[in-house]
Amino acid sequence: MCQHHMISFVDPLVTNYTVVDFRNKATALIEDIFARDKIPIVVGGTNYYIESLLWKVLVNTKPHEMGTEKLTDRKELEKENGHVLHKRLSQVDPEMAAKLHPHDKRKVARSLQVFEETGISHSEFLHRQHAEEGGGPLGGPLKFPNLCILWLHADQTVLDERLDKRVDDMLAAGLLDELRDFHRRYNQKKVAENSQDYQHGIFQSIGFKEFHEYLVTEGKCTPETSNQLLKKGIESLKQVTKRYARKQNRWVKNRFLSRPGPSVPPVYGLEVSDVSKWEESVLEPALEIVQSFIQGHKPAAAPVKMPCNEMENKRSYHMCDLCDRIIIGDREWAAHIKSKSHLHQLRKRRRLDLDALATIESQSISPDSDKEPEEKGSPGQNEKELKSGV
Repeated sequence: MCQHHMISFVDPLVTNYTVVDFRNKATALIEDIFARDKIPIVVGGTNYYIESLLWKVLVNTKPHEMGTEKLTDRKELEKENGHVLHKRLSQVDPEMAAKLHPHDKRKVARSLQVFEETGISHSEFLHRQHAEEGGGPLGGPLKFPNLCILWLHADQTVLDERLDKRVDDMLAAGLLDELRDFHRRYNQKKVAENSQDYQHGIFQSIGFKEFHEYLVTEGKCTPETSNQLLKKGIESLKQVTKRYARKQNRWVKNRFLSRPGPSVPPVYGLEVSDVSKWEESVLEPALEIVQSFIQGHKPAAAPVKMPCNEMENKRSYHMCDLCDRIIIGDREWAAHIKSKSHLHQLRKRRRLDLDALATIESQSISPDSDKEPEEKGSPGQNEKELKSGV
């Protein structure tokens, strides 16, 4: 049996545990496993955290790591107005501000935190990473050689049904009792004080905020209302779970499969739609791929390939004056200018322009302008009138 690490090791009430903390602890374990001549297997999960283990993509700002004493509370920054935060960032790091939307307060606050704790702009840190040997547009170099990624993927319809069933199984296994107990012990007082926080710590996890209305009103409303809120929470949990699964798949495609540069390990796809074919479709191919890597051979299976659009800028800044919106990314901008809301504003602007043009034209051909030449008279008449006047 393989020894498992980093399961249920963080206190549920800890709110300041970050991806940097995870990376530091996991990296130490990986190096220890290598030192014992074993092979570490990272299983996930959250691909952002996995990426932090494979590539040098994070910025260290903690005082004990930077040799500084200044510590900025990002949660306090996030309480401020998003546009105010964005303006502050544009003054100290205009390059990063141009890549971030004012509504993305978490990332804006993080970039401000980097500058305030280190005196170095976030964009400068990233430039240094990209300039390292093996670095690229998405970050620094790989941290470990001879990596292999196995990506288990399924047909979207099958995956959606599987995720719905997973939620039903969690409910049958006692999810509501667990949520009630956790709410009573840790969140009820915060709710009473109106200080609950679903943006940090364990409460940002899928499954808590979806049942907020149900938990805070249980026993205080009619059974019919309580049942409706419960159904609403269950449906919301299913929708959020499916949305998160899609997000994770996009991360694999955008950050792993389409990653530009030389430091990209092969990604082998394993089809898991039909679990009755697990042996021949998943287990046997995976063992063959891993065994080939261990022996230094090229696996018979071909890695997944996706075309990489080198011209697409995912952090480009666009301002739509028509809609009064900031759009980040070439693809998002292309989608916005085709959207119903933008086209509606475009038609509205054209109607206003046509109305203004029609008004100008009607004024230019009014009766008063037609009489003007008659009132001026001929040059001779004007001359006579001038003499008589003198």
